[in-house]
Amino acid sequence: MSSLANQLVRAEKEEIARAIRTLLARPFLTADDEPAAFAVIRKRREPLTRWFDYFCGWRLVVEPREGYARLVKAGSRPTATRPARRRAGGPPFDRRRYTLLCLCAAELLAAPVTTIGMLAGRVARAAAVETGVPPFDPVSADERAAFVDALELLERHGAITPTDGTTDAYLGDEEAKVLYRVDTTRVIRLLAAPVPPSRLPGAAGDPAAPTVAPTVAPIAALTVEARYGGDEPTETQRALWARHSVIRRLLDEPVVYRDELTPVQAAYAASLTGRGMIRRAAEEAGFVLEERAEGLLLVDTEATATDTRFPDDGGPAKVAALLLLDLLVTAGPLPAGRLDEEAAELLRRFPQWARAYQSDGGAPRLAADALEVLAMFGLARRTGDRVAALPAGARYRVDRGPADTEDA
Repeated sequence: MSSLANQLVRAEKEEIARAIRTLLARPFLTADDEPAAFAVIRKRREPLTRWFDYFCGWRLVVEPREGYARLVKAGSRPTATRPARRRAGGPPFDRRRYTLLCLCAAELLAAPVTTIGMLAGRVARAAAVETGVPPFDPVSADERAAFVDALELLERHGAITPTDGTTDAYLGDEEAKVLYRVDTTRVIRLLAAPVPPSRLPGAAGDPAAPTVAPTVAPIAALTVEARYGGDEPTETQRALWARHSVIRRLLDEPVVYRDELTPVQAAYAASLTGRGMIRRAAEEAGFVLEERAEGLLLVDTEATATDTRFPDDGGPAKVAALLLLDLLVTAGPLPAGRLDEEAAELLRRFPQWARAYQSDGGAPRLAADALEVLAMFGLARRTGDRVAALPAGARYRVDRGPADTEDA
């Protein structure tokens, strides 16, 4: 093979690897937001589709004319560590915002154009007839704020586009005029469930529905993947599930500990076939695979695949998390109250820092938020009243070097 051919093959592999990592960080990627990345994904959509299907069992939808790519990720296990956020880096969605997001998405399918007032009215009427859903009151400022957060998330994904006015105007005035163009296809693509809600037993329009349909479908019913054989899988289906579930976790989670795997997953990850498959997936996606006795993790040296980083100075909680982690690594498991004391000492030493926590009860809140960061990155775990560093936390231990000495 000529030198030019080698360079072309290498360039193609690099493009595919970078596109894989880009889609992992942004599963709903639009040409408007990232034209260069979308151009590569459009060009390499066939090998990308094969890679995600083979290694993860995930479906990749690329719509060149519509200008978006959607990686339909089925979760390896339920987790609350990647919530939707109100704005970039903002607070996570709460139950009310998720409820309004679902109601908005359902009502947006009715027409290609709507106004914020019309949509609010439709959502209010839908909430009024849904059992177990609190009424939506657009007169309330808190309710309007939650409604606006849901709409802005839909805007970020291109499901709605304001053509006259701005969504934020609704925060201060329930009579604000905002006109939206609705992309119903993107609204539908937002849902990444192997089983569409309309096909659940008891759903509206299902011929097998009972007389009284259940009001809330269990999440487990939405996430069933028939390809794995259910309760009586074949050996082939069991092996397929092991491959997909282990690699999904490696791609979704900062670190995967062997003691958190099921026996089938642990056996697969330790087998020659499994180890070879994991190494191949990591190499083709441009990750560096770290294998330890305690577990495995994938490192993206370019930080393309990650949606958040540690350590960084992205907020007081992350800074405090790094300092508390060093204490946990060096001093061993500690009572949760000790972390509160350390957080209080940090606030005392730096009175101009972390102003949101410089109040009564600020230290326990800072310690709790820091511990949440450590748990999210797989670096610490709380059991009862005690907190312990996990093995991956040792990489952040501060090397203090030899003790300082003074001449006699």
